[in-house]
Amino acid sequence: MPLDLIDKIAFCAAIILPLFNIPLIIKMVRRKSSQDISLCWVLGVWVCILLMAPSGFRSEDVVWRTYNYLNAILFTAVAAVTLRYRKGRA
Repeated sequence: MPLDLIDKIAFCAAIILPLFNIPLIIKMVRRKSSQDISLCWVLGVWVCILLMAPSGFRSEDVVWRTYNYLNAILFTAVAAVTLRYRKGRA
């Protein structure tokens, strides 16, 4: 079934929105620090994304499915980089 204009716009947004994680990752890598990012926020968002992902992966809605795949991948990278560059870990 072909996508109508609203679905095409939403599909583009589903691809673009998770890409905004990339500058955050780059910033942490360049500074070699994630101190300005709340660890509670990152882990809370990441866990919620992981809990929602299975539903998104099974969805017949291509926009929701695409968003879930990209967001799960890129926010996992955010969480990993945040933990990697966290100072003061035991």
